[in-house]
Amino acid sequence: MYIHYNRDQLILPMDLEILIPTHHLCRIVDLAVEKMDPALLVSLYPGGGRPAYHPKMMLKVILYAYANRIYSSRQIAKQLKENIYFMWLSGHQTPDFRTINRFRSERMKDVVYEMFFSIVDLLRQQGLVKLEDYFLDGTKIEANANKYTFVWRKSTERYDQKLEEKFRQIVASIEQVTKEDEEAEQRLDFQEQLEASPITSEAIEDVIEQVEERLKKEPKNRTLKKAKRQLEQDLLPRKKKYEEYQEVLGERNSFSKTDPDATFMRMKDDHMKNGQLKPGYNVQIGTEDQFITGFSVHQRAGDTGCFIPHLEQFAAYGRPLPKRVIADSAYGSEENYAYCEKQKITALIKYNTWDREQTKAWAKEIGRIEHMTYDEELDEWICAKGERLVFVYERKQKTENGYESIKRTYRCTACAGCPFQSQCAKGKETKTITVSLQNQKQRQEIRQRLATEEGMATYRKRQIEAEPVFGQIKHNQQFHRFSLRGLPKITLEWGLVCAAHNLKKWAYTIDPHRKKKKKTRS
Repeated sequence: MYIHYNRDQLILPMDLEILIPTHHLCRIVDLAVEKMDPALLVSLYPGGGRPAYHPKMMLKVILYAYANRIYSSRQIAKQLKENIYFMWLSGHQTPDFRTINRFRSERMKDVVYEMFFSIVDLLRQQGLVKLEDYFLDGTKIEANANKYTFVWRKSTERYDQKLEEKFRQIVASIEQVTKEDEEAEQRLDFQEQLEASPITSEAIEDVIEQVEERLKKEPKNRTLKKAKRQLEQDLLPRKKKYEEYQEVLGERNSFSKTDPDATFMRMKDDHMKNGQLKPGYNVQIGTEDQFITGFSVHQRAGDTGCFIPHLEQFAAYGRPLPKRVIADSAYGSEENYAYCEKQKITALIKYNTWDREQTKAWAKEIGRIEHMTYDEELDEWICAKGERLVFVYERKQKTENGYESIKRTYRCTACAGCPFQSQCAKGKETKTITVSLQNQKQRQEIRQRLATEEGMATYRKRQIEAEPVFGQIKHNQQFHRFSLRGLPKITLEWGLVCAAHNLKKWAYTIDPHRKKKKKTRS
């Protein structure tokens, strides 16, 4: 005896919504997109031509796909024909993979931040975030680029220098020919031209033109023929290539030929931090209760220089800055502290020696400036023995973002015969320190904040904020590598990942089955 089975029997109801649980993720995605400003998505289309798929439907499908770790446009198109949740979100419409990819990479890239912040505002309305504490952290994600198509700044500059030397030799040979000419007025004064302006591709082209003019009068001159051939076929193409590389590099040290916006960074391939240099991007996120409340993508490997550009994204989109920023020592710099002070942000950001200061070994390092006393009136530092380090000179130092720091150098004149000389001066005759007084003042303020019970409790919370979110995205969602290329598209893709993470966590927090499990465990 079997349960009745008839594959051709009509079954009611035919509405797919009946089959979708009340608190399912796809309902959260549908709600979030429907709550967005309609003008935001309508602005994506200029109008005219064949009617397009509705941007709300397309965005719902892509967000739900990213929340289910489906990042391929071909796989998304496949799900629209096989998965009832995708079918319900799309209203049974089936755009092909080209349409999906075009909408994702071209239409959405200009409004990704507005879309993301719209979801954050919805989370705030639901009481899931307060947008007060901002836990900042970063990680590196591999670009969709060949890791062997690298271009390095130092190599480019070295090859370019060799090219200029060869160019000068060729010009010298041409000069020798012109000097042997009896008609002085026909000489080509190349050396004067080279000294007047730097060697560029335009300068090489000018020399080629002059050589061509000379060859019209002396068509059988082998030296000029050889010089023209070398300039046209070798030096000029390479010079244009190096100039193009320098333009793409900008302030970076490397880039990939398959994705010029990607920079080579050291990736941590396993838990032992073993890795290699690969083309990638430095992505930054700010979290609150493991919801992502801000994101940005950067081409520089270090986190220190990403701090201010990351927070400036808030002002660019009319968002209020967070009241407190909590981050690790990678962000602890004079420039970042000064920015927080200017923007009236309470910074709970460790500096690079804070953890070492908590150890017993730190107390034995008497040569450290932290163990000295500053005499503000005389502008001198007093060492552990009581000797004074007097001011010698100061210099200004600029960061990548244009911040100017003043470094002051002090030197002790009474180190001879000091019992601490080997330990304090590291074997040198005199003890010299270089310090920024502004940074020392900032560090003292950070020590005081982290010394309070509230400050330490807030900072300890950082360990269960941004880092678990990266673990969720990289391990559980299997997002290890970008699918698109170019910084604008990479920013879009990371924005979709962050928005999908928030929607998935939102659905998890309201899941009644999760609450039942908690009660059972307790």
